[in-house]
Amino acid sequence: MIYLPTRVFFGAGALLKAADHILRLGVRPLLVTGRSGARRSGALDDLTVVLDRAGLAWELFEQVEENPSLETVMAGAEKLRECGCDYLIGIGGGSPMDAAKAISLAAANALGRDELYQTDKFRSSFPLVAIPTTAGTGTEVTQYSVLTNAKTGIKAGFGHDLAFPRLAVCDPRYTLSLDPIVTLNTALDALSHLLEGIYSNKRDPLLYPLIHSGAKAILYHLKPVLENPADLNGRSELLRASLYGGITIAQTSTTLQHSLGYPLTTTLGLPHGLSNAIVMRPVLDLYYPALQEELDALFAVLGLGRSEFYAWLEDLPFETSLDLSADFIEKSVGEVLGSRNMANNPFEISAGQIRDIYRGLRCLIPLL
Repeated sequence: MIYLPTRVFFGAGALLKAADHILRLGVRPLLVTGRSGARRSGALDDLTVVLDRAGLAWELFEQVEENPSLETVMAGAEKLRECGCDYLIGIGGGSPMDAAKAISLAAANALGRDELYQTDKFRSSFPLVAIPTTAGTGTEVTQYSVLTNAKTGIKAGFGHDLAFPRLAVCDPRYTLSLDPIVTLNTALDALSHLLEGIYSNKRDPLLYPLIHSGAKAILYHLKPVLENPADLNGRSELLRASLYGGITIAQTSTTLQHSLGYPLTTTLGLPHGLSNAIVMRPVLDLYYPALQEELDALFAVLGLGRSEFYAWLEDLPFETSLDLSADFIEKSVGEVLGSRNMANNPFEISAGQIRDIYRGLRCLIPLL
């Protein structure tokens, strides 16, 4: 079964095409953004012109940090209530949009900080519009929100149908301002989502055309975009791949690959997409014997073998340098095993297998 309640507008000028739908959602939106990306991309200015011309009052919450905290969500929910907002518009990468989802649910259900993961308490939500300015998370079409608990240092997500955005407005022009490092990291996050759609025990052949097409778009357009950041066609292809990755994990969820990456982000401060890239090869190696038919079908579409895929991955502009301590590994093994994503693996993963992956890691650090 495929379930996607989000109406998607894609391509140059997507915001104007979506304007009537956005304006019908309410009379006072709360705009949820990071501290700079929404402005730098041009998306915030374009949106406020649409809202101002329609005579809508709007409020701005631009406090969302990378890997948004529970405290930030609670602050956003308080602002929404204080200002009398009746819907939200999240603009940016995964962090502002994940925060906007959580703000919507926290405010609509009067949740406290320690109740944000208690999905049984979700009864309603405020309508949400998602405008991505990166091409990686695909969160504009998912029911997931990933947050960080500053008290424990643990990054974890929740999923609920009420968290799906009503509208996704995907204009590749808003990704033109991305620097090469963010472009690289976010594309590899999208590739992770596509691969995990095959790994997941919820995999569905109906999704394979999207997975294959998205992975091929990244394989053939990522390097050209890194060489020419103004390549709008390439940017469009990467954003499409990200969208397909989001649609995929909305049905299948993520797996061990994301679970392994979370401690690398919360403890070591590595970007989320980079954390996924670091573990991409060992996870694929681990799953390959059980999923050889499905993965070989993907590689056939890509026009290369598994070893050639690894060569493509290793040819990306990274250098290697990482030394994980024994304490970090042991702490992370427990965190990975406790992750909700682990329920989606195609077979049971042991602590020993997780430990071996961490011990064998080489860190990929962008050279760009």
